[in-house]
Amino acid sequence: MQLITHLPGSSALVLDSPHSGVVYPADFLYTCELAVLRRAEDTHVEKLYDFAPGLGAHWIEAHFPRSYLDANRNTTELDVSLLDEPWPHPVETDPGLLSKVRLGKGLVWRTTDDGLPIYERRLSVEEVSARIAHCWQPYHAAVAQAIDQAHALHGYSIHVNCHSMPAVASSHATDFPGEKHADFVIGDRDGSTASPALSALVCAHLRALGYHVAYNHPYKGVELVRRYGDPAAQRHSLQLEINRKLYMNEETLEMTPGADALKAHLRSLVELLLHTDPRRL
Repeated sequence: MQLITHLPGSSALVLDSPHSGVVYPADFLYTCELAVLRRAEDTHVEKLYDFAPGLGAHWIEAHFPRSYLDANRNTTELDVSLLDEPWPHPVETDPGLLSKVRLGKGLVWRTTDDGLPIYERRLSVEEVSARIAHCWQPYHAAVAQAIDQAHALHGYSIHVNCHSMPAVASSHATDFPGEKHADFVIGDRDGSTASPALSALVCAHLRALGYHVAYNHPYKGVELVRRYGDPAAQRHSLQLEINRKLYMNEETLEMTPGADALKAHLRSLVELLLHTDPRRL
């Protein structure tokens, strides 16, 4: 079973999709309905960017579902109440980094976006450790390797962490339940993971295409941009959230005709970033 795709590129641009996986491992043993669980996926994000490797961008994609193991969390962001025995490794204590764990969306999800329990059992240390070893570690190794290669070859890297979001925030998805989302949300953790000029360029490009674009609200970016973004070292990481209403039916998960226009606009953004040197912004 393939859990990760890593397609090396020749450019300074690295794209990764940690949440679009639809391969549900046999050892998941969830008890909520699969149709409900699938709403957690950033469904079809990998299809929206399938042109990118052909343009020279690095591409990393998770095939495991985010509810099984969320690669956009640190391994310390574990809800230990899920376990049937003490966790032998460090756990997060910083209140600022615990909001996702509190919502049931830590490294291993406790609940769906609507607050429904995923399990009717406790998980063992062994199975959580296996998920980290088989999913989290190789995924992060691939992202780190791609960014290192891009930076070594070009003197800078631009990393776009690719996501999608529901049209309206669910009760347990963010700290802003019920909020109607913009068409796009660009996050750089308040300028700490990418040059604000680069973020402004991305926002301006999307707005010029007619989209409503929000910046750092309600999504600032989480572990994958926090871990790999270092603008002072010319390693720029952005999180890009796309409103699912632009390209899919959120109930049936089917792509809609709007996906074609969106994909063309994403291609224009990727082409812009392929020809952007953030050192000159």
